[in-house]
Amino acid sequence: MARSSSRIMALPRRLGDTAFERARGFVRREWFLTILLLLYLVLALLNPSMVRNTPHLVDWRSLSLITALIMTSKGLELSGIFSRLAPGIVERAGGSEKRLMLYILPIIALSSAVIMNDTAMLVFIPLVVATAEVAGINVARAVTLSAIAANVGSALTPIGNPQNVVIWRRYGVSFWAFIVHMLPFFIAWVSLLLLFAMSIKERTIKVRTIPPVAVNLRLLVTSVLLLVMNVLLAETGFHWLALPVTVLVLLTVGREALWGFDWALLLTFAFIFVDFNELALLMGHARLQFPSSGVRLMLTSAGVSQVISNVPATVLLTSNSRPDWLPLTVGVNIGGTGLIIGSIANLIAVRIARIRLRDFHRYSIPYFLAALVMSALILLLFQ
Repeated sequence: MARSSSRIMALPRRLGDTAFERARGFVRREWFLTILLLLYLVLALLNPSMVRNTPHLVDWRSLSLITALIMTSKGLELSGIFSRLAPGIVERAGGSEKRLMLYILPIIALSSAVIMNDTAMLVFIPLVVATAEVAGINVARAVTLSAIAANVGSALTPIGNPQNVVIWRRYGVSFWAFIVHMLPFFIAWVSLLLLFAMSIKERTIKVRTIPPVAVNLRLLVTSVLLLVMNVLLAETGFHWLALPVTVLVLLTVGREALWGFDWALLLTFAFIFVDFNELALLMGHARLQFPSSGVRLMLTSAGVSQVISNVPATVLLTSNSRPDWLPLTVGVNIGGTGLIIGSIANLIAVRIARIRLRDFHRYSIPYFLAALVMSALILLLFQ
């Protein structure tokens, strides 16, 4: 009887330990989502009406498109194509880690100018991780440089990232004029990134032996077609169609992509919109005065991007005034390459690759500081 009683008394303790372990595991695994949830609570205490207005703070069009792209990228990953391509990419690099990065980074940068930086990360990061693991190289460095490539590459065109779209539409700059003005910065930023890649200590890499991977051709073709469709829908203004069509198609021919969907990542993006849109509103109500032109505007927009991310920074800096579009565009784009919060593309890369925050910042912050100096010099030269 005594033994039975002790077992019963120990049961709540074990259940409590299990709940604590699960909570600790969630915080470790979803550390950024945990920070966003805590920030939400703080903001709700500062402004109780925020809870009621939460649905209005979410950019539902962007969130639905991001969700569709995450599902599509999961389909590409589960098709096995990345694991199949990775050894070939390593072999093409001729056994050189430096040459491997010089091969991958320009592809990501140029792709981002067309399919948007967030999409590029959803598509390329699984490939970069698979390639790095096959080659036995530093995964964190490869992922961070890839995220930088996506951010600076997307800066070239008005459709390369969300902040460029906002500026393009708000200022009415022509498509080609936007590219011409951003081209010197694009060339400087990509050149700097390649210098970072060139600084990698040369060492011979070998393709690790991995079991043959069978490619699921049905899932691959479906995912590629969905990716093209989603990008076209985004660029033509039919964002709302992306998610329902993607879910319907995958339910029919690619259910494994839906079963493997990362719901925590979806919640992360939802709370990014809520928290940082609320922060932007609070800063707007404070009627803060920002520079309106030149290097000071560029430095300010880059700095604000480090605090509230570059898309909310763009909205904030253009909500109550009309600053010069070029320094603003340069600042919010280069602002995406510093702290992880600077760009959603960074969050996607880190979330998918599951690398540590300090490992990401080891490479991203030095690049950001160097690119900031280069950008200021270019602006002064062209003024």
